[in-house]
Amino acid sequence: MPRARIAAAALSWLVLLQPAMHAQNVPAGATPTIDQLISLKRAGSPTISPNGQWVAYTVREANWDENNYHTEIWLADAKSGEVRQLTSNAKKSSSSPAWSPDSRTLAFATDREDKEKRQVYVIDPRGGEARKLTSVEEGVGSFEWSPDGMSIAFTSTDAKTEADKEREKTYGEFDVIGEGYRMSHLWVFDLAAAKARRLTSGAFTVGSFRWSPDGRQIAFDHRIDPTNASGGTADISVVRVADGKIRALVTQPGTDAGPIWSPDGSKIAFTSAMTKELSFLNEGIAIVPAAGGRVEYISTAFDEDPSVIRWTSAGIFFGALQHTSSFLYSIDPATHAIKRYTPADTWMGSGFSVTPDGQWTAFTASDASTLTEIYVAPITASLKPRKLTDFTAQTAGWAKSPLEVISWKSQDGATIEGVLHKPIGFQAGRKYPLLVVIHGGPTGVSRPAAFSSTGIYPIDIWTARGALVLEPNYRGSAGYGEAFRSLNVRNLGVGDAWDVLSGIDALIAQGIVDPGKVGTMGWSQGGYISAYLTTHDSARFKAVSVGAGISDWMTYYVNTDITQFTRHYLKATPWDDPEIYAKTSPITYIKNAKAPTLIQHGATDQRVPPPNAFELYRGLQDVGVPSKLIVYKGFEGVGHGPSKPKSSRAVMQHNLDWFDKYIWGGAMSTTSNDGR
Repeated sequence: MPRARIAAAALSWLVLLQPAMHAQNVPAGATPTIDQLISLKRAGSPTISPNGQWVAYTVREANWDENNYHTEIWLADAKSGEVRQLTSNAKKSSSSPAWSPDSRTLAFATDREDKEKRQVYVIDPRGGEARKLTSVEEGVGSFEWSPDGMSIAFTSTDAKTEADKEREKTYGEFDVIGEGYRMSHLWVFDLAAAKARRLTSGAFTVGSFRWSPDGRQIAFDHRIDPTNASGGTADISVVRVADGKIRALVTQPGTDAGPIWSPDGSKIAFTSAMTKELSFLNEGIAIVPAAGGRVEYISTAFDEDPSVIRWTSAGIFFGALQHTSSFLYSIDPATHAIKRYTPADTWMGSGFSVTPDGQWTAFTASDASTLTEIYVAPITASLKPRKLTDFTAQTAGWAKSPLEVISWKSQDGATIEGVLHKPIGFQAGRKYPLLVVIHGGPTGVSRPAAFSSTGIYPIDIWTARGALVLEPNYRGSAGYGEAFRSLNVRNLGVGDAWDVLSGIDALIAQGIVDPGKVGTMGWSQGGYISAYLTTHDSARFKAVSVGAGISDWMTYYVNTDITQFTRHYLKATPWDDPEIYAKTSPITYIKNAKAPTLIQHGATDQRVPPPNAFELYRGLQDVGVPSKLIVYKGFEGVGHGPSKPKSSRAVMQHNLDWFDKYIWGGAMSTTSNDGR
């Protein structure tokens, strides 16, 4: 759906040239199993030390015994390239590495102690035991070091009041919708006194925050309550650390969030919806005097959403998508001139961390033949990255399908791009089965990265079996600018279907697709588009899979945790314009459905609640379409997708079986796991 606006002890100072990322006993050219795809270790959250010497990063892997994803922190020497694991705990993860200003201490978050929620710990990267700092009842959210390294600010959700606890004793647990929110507020932990002090309180919830350079103030964004639907109410205020006095700084319509200070502390930059409240429109970088005053928008010439990183003497650094690529940029706050830093015109860098002097950056990057790796580079125009990890070694000997970005014209003339996975041993002129995998969002984006889809759809198994896989970046996708993201406003499903069908037709015209063996699938918004296709152009497809998809926009509107999404894209409520809700709802056209359809949904999905799945299933059953509804338990968070290894295994296996049955006639069906 829309954009989402520890260790028991450190290991000894044993330096490893690379982490142990060996291939998982797969013969040369072999097809990986579902379990092997899920078990790939993944790198993330690179954080460069202020002095540029070290890069801390996380490594996530599947823990099948505990049925969770386990994360630990690793450390790389930015100059020698040597790496080692820094945290280690058999059952509890460590995450969110954050360097002290003097680069001598690393803070991180973990819930390693029994019956305790996530807390902040610190560790000396040169060796020694991790030391616990905070002990707040509801745990720690985000946190940041003070400029002098003597304090750490953090957010924490308010604990239940005594009245709340008494109510539960008497009446059990219940929620009154729209009331009784527990807010998240700012705290400051004094390292010398080993004591936490609450800094803010009131009828608002705190999001992101940043210390002023002199350490006397903290700028923070806040909204009226913690619900996802209230994101558009985010404003910015400043709190004085000494006494907790708060003053409002930015109080305009639309989302204003992510404040960062100028190096001299005189100004604050932030990401702004620029008083617009529609989620498909560009956000921009804004600046306001720290003492208060006029808001200035400085990135209006940049046609995409910037993700602000840091303000240094070299400018304000931000990351952003451009089509299927992503880059590091800086903008001059005075002239508004923008620079791009990249080793190639098409490149996928992300997760940028920048040193305070603006001279070095650490980041992740991947491409069509490699997994995500950790890199470090001096910040120059060409960037010249140095690779610190070798996670791609896990896939040595695996069959890798060729990937390329292709484009075609949609029904209304719009240019659409997509990622095409070709079968292993592809031969021009030969006709192959085609499976279309549609991303969510709609402001998601599919990108040409190796082994990137390993949680829902077994793309790499299908390409090894001789199928083409197309991932279309349909209208509304991120990376293509505001006008493109707006093309499906009051045109949801309709225009999206044009983009998918025209992509299929373009590949058929090339003579490489067997038109009698075409299937489509997707999750979330991709599930909605697949549901729309199964009730509109069903005869074109041998099989369809609808994952967490919308079947009826009115059903969605009254159940979802992001009601504003529907109002933004359809520009009406169901009561104001029932016609547009009917026009864009797959269920309206249920009698047209013919293709066998698998429906997958989380039992506790708050983003696209389960009534959408039951509605589509009942309609398909009533009109005699072969269909199956699988409801999964145990999805965490808002319940919108698989969050544990075994649930990913189940979702992938069910998709593998469904398309094996209807595309390959059951000839390819296997249980693709390692018997865990």
